[in-house]
Parts: sequence; C-alpha cells; structure tokens
Amino acid sequence: MLRRDFFKTTIAAGASSAALSRGPASAAELSSNQSLARTDVSVLKGYTAEDHRRRLNSIGLCERSIRSCLRRHLVTEYLPAHATYNLGEYPSQLRWEPNAYDEEELDRLKDHGIQIIQVFDDWNDSLRLFGGDKYSPVNPEGFRRFIDMVHRRGMKILPYISTGFLQRTDPDFRTEWSREDDFLVLGYWNMARCSPASAGWRAYMLPKVMRVLDEYGADGIYNDGGYLANKHHGRKAPTADEVEAFEEADDYDGAFTDLLGLLYGEVKHRGGIFKLHVNGAEQPMTRGLQVCDYLWVGEGVGSLDAMRETVKNYPPYVVPCPDFTFAQYTGPNEPYLQGIPYMQFPLLQAGRPFTGERAMVPGVAYNPDPNDFWMRICRDAWKHYQEHPEGPYSYGAWDAIPGRADIRPTHLHWLKHYLPLVEEGTCVYLEISDGDVFMDSLPPGVVASVFANREVYLVLANYGNTPATVTTRSRYVSLSAREDVPRETWTLKPRSLEILCLSESVA
Repeated sequence: MLRRDFFKTTIAAGASSAALSRGPASAAELSSNQSLARTDVSVLKGYTAEDHRRRLNSIGLCERSIRSCLRRHLVTEYLPAHATYNLGEYPSQLRWEPNAYDEEELDRLKDHGIQIIQVFDDWNDSLRLFGGDKYSPVNPEGFRRFIDMVHRRGMKILPYISTGFLQRTDPDFRTEWSREDDFLVLGYWNMARCSPASAGWRAYMLPKVMRVLDEYGADGIYNDGGYLANKHHGRKAPTADEVEAFEEADDYDGAFTDLLGLLYGEVKHRGGIFKLHVNGAEQPMTRGLQVCDYLWVGEGVGSLDAMRETVKNYPPYVVPCPDFTFAQYTGPNEPYLQGIPYMQFPLLQAGRPFTGERAMVPGVAYNPDPNDFWMRICRDAWKHYQEHPEGPYSYGAWDAIPGRADIRPTHLHWLKHYLPLVEEGTCVYLEISDGDVFMDSLPPGVVASVFANREVYLVLANYGNTPATVTTRSRYVSLSAREDVPRETWTLKPRSLEILCLSESVA
C-alpha cells in the first residue's frame, strides 16, 4: 500500500455561493450530453491561463489539505467509457453480417458517450466453420465494414485475441506448446493453455496477433491471457519446446511478463490500446512492470465487495465487469458504488441480443458435462429470448439473464457524472485517510476520494448497511440533487454513492 503525506492546512470556508458561476456545472447541465464536451479539452493545447490557474489552485488546495491517502494518480490518456459489443451468435450456421440494426445501435452507443467498443471471441472463426481461424474474422469484409462504422462515429474498437488459448482440435496446434493437462473445456471451447515460455508458440501466435491490428484497422487489442499464474498450477513440468529463461515464482510470472511486455510494446508502437484480462479479479504478476493500458476484472467473481478490496490496490486503469452469472445483483447502482471511489468505471454490455443459440448449432462438439455453466447460460438465454422476443435483452454470457431494462440508463447516469471527474490532467486522491477535508473522522464503512482539476470533486461511498452522516469543512453541491444547494452535512443512505463538487472558488 502506497501512501502520500501532505502539509497540513485548513480548507477555507464561507465564500459566497455566487462563486458557483466559476465552479461546477449544475445538476441540470449535467443531465444533458453538452456537459460531456469539456472532457475533450486538452490540458496542453486547450487550457487558457485561467484554466491552468484554476487547476493549479485546486490541486494546491488538495496537496495542503490531504495528508495521507491510499494512492495518488495523475489522469492521462484515460478513456473510461467501454462497451462490449455482441456481433452475433458464434458458433452459428450463417456468418454474422453488419446491418441497419448495428448502425442504430452504434448511434445509440455514440450518443451514450461510449469511447471504446470491444468485440469478443464471436468476431473470429476459432472453430474454422467459415474458412477462417482464431485470428481472422467470421466475415472479413463485414468486419472491415463494422470497424469503419465504429470509426465514423469517433469510437475506437478492440478485437479479442488470446496469447494463450488455442483450440486443441485446431490443425495448427502443437502439443509441445502446452503442458500436460493444462487446458480448458467449456461450452464449445476445448482450449489448450499454450505456454508463454514456448518458443514455437510465440513464433506462431505473435505474427498473427499483429496482423489483426495491421490488416483490419483495429485501434488495439483485448487480450484474454489464457494463462494460469504460477501460484495456481504449482509449476507443471515444462515441455521440450519451452525455454526457462526467467525466474518463476508465486509472486512473479517471468515468461508471461516478458510476452505481455513485448506485445504491449508492439501495440504502443502502432499507437494502439492494450486491454488485458488475466483471471477472475487478478492482475498480472509482473512485479510492477506496466504491460497493459486497461485491466478487465470480474470473471466468475461472486462478491463485488471482496473484488473491490482486491482491485482497489491495482494501478490504473481497471475496468470492472460484474459477471452476473456469479455476482449477486443488489441493484443497478451497485457496480458504480464499488468502482467510482477508486477511479474504476464499469463497462456496458451492448450490441446484438445474446440469444444463446450458439450452444445448439448442428455439427459442433460441445462439452457433454451436464454441469457446464456456459451451456446452462445459453439455454436460459434461448428460452427467455423465445418467450420474450421484444426484450429486455441480454448482450453476452456475462450479462444478466433475463436482461434488465435498468442497466443501460443507470450506466448513462453515472457516466455523465464520472467523466467530469477524470478529465485529462486531474489529480486523484483515493481513499483519504487523514486530512482537513472533514470536521471529524469518517464513519466506519465510509470511503472518500477527491478529484482535482479546474473543479474539486468529492466522492463519498457508504459501504455499510446503516445510514452515515459526514460533515465537510467546506460547502459542496451534489451532482444528483435537483437544486444546487451548497451545504456541509451529508447523510449517506446504506450502500450508496454521492458525488459532490466544491461550491467555492479556489483562489
């Protein structure tokens, strides 16, 4: 745990509420898409002298007033609005083809504020049903059109790849790439976990990954690691094709770190974005080496509270995705309560409806295990889709089944409040533990974080099951309140989140 000590000072209070004209946007302004435009202003190119003065004064206030916190960050190159896009069913009897539905859905996502579109394994032909492979599209021309559709709307697209997984039935697979019994069987997948230390696997896989970027115009990649950390598998005996060049320990995956680092460098050389998923809520064991821009967490996680306590210590930028197959659904606001106080914003699942038909395609070999949860998810989705073709829809195997109509509007609500917090150049103070922001110590279960740029935002989260009252030394306004009424006392409902903006000008 890293902590930062600051010089002590007292936040000046009592300035006139008329200074709001220089401070936060009103709640009414934040309810329109116009309020999101300021997040595109470049600090280096677009800030006037007054903008710089306000930012520096805000940060100076926080540096003097916050003596210690969990961690401090400077926001740069952060695009928090991610959406997965279900292109269609795969496996399938027909290729998916972009059409008017996709045009309309991408328009909706653009208006929503989405910045990054991520497509899953359904973009590629991993079973070679249509003449492709795991590194080429089901429909090459259709995929190019879809990428162009995304780009015309100013969004970026990241297709799925894996630096570890390959079907054991693929004609290119070589047994010496994977250690004995190191594989995953689920649904239609029968995948080997190919070793990152295998020279042959690297020589086969890396050029194919680069072609995904170079041939189709994607803006980066989403890498499903397909690797279990040393601490899980107890160092199975290496294959004859592996080169044991690195230290391997419970706290360090040497070959995997090297592989990720090489790939990350290639992606950044192309000006791209590298998003990574390892396993569950884990981060890669790299001993601090940066190997990705975004880390996806949430697969198979049952307790979002436990996940928060694990991932809050991860470096930025973390993208949580509650796996509704396992996570208990306590209401649409829960993912934002868990993520926003730690500068983490949940992604949105979108695209075409997930019908579950992919689990019943003739000629495809599926896992015969009756306890296969993916097959159960697909059957449940198919049954609901047949009974309710009008929706609400699910958009993937991680989504709620049946679909929930409250998910998208809730995501939009919190995204509008979150984007001003993380403007380029914002200094973030996560989980304040000591300082002069409050009159008294925070109640048990309450967490406070501060985001300082041209305005100062205070995020309060009550993770307890009873109400909690907090008194600030300065006056703030609530971004969710119907009226901009500056005040110092805030009563937080159980399991609730409040985003406040400092109402006084910072001189």
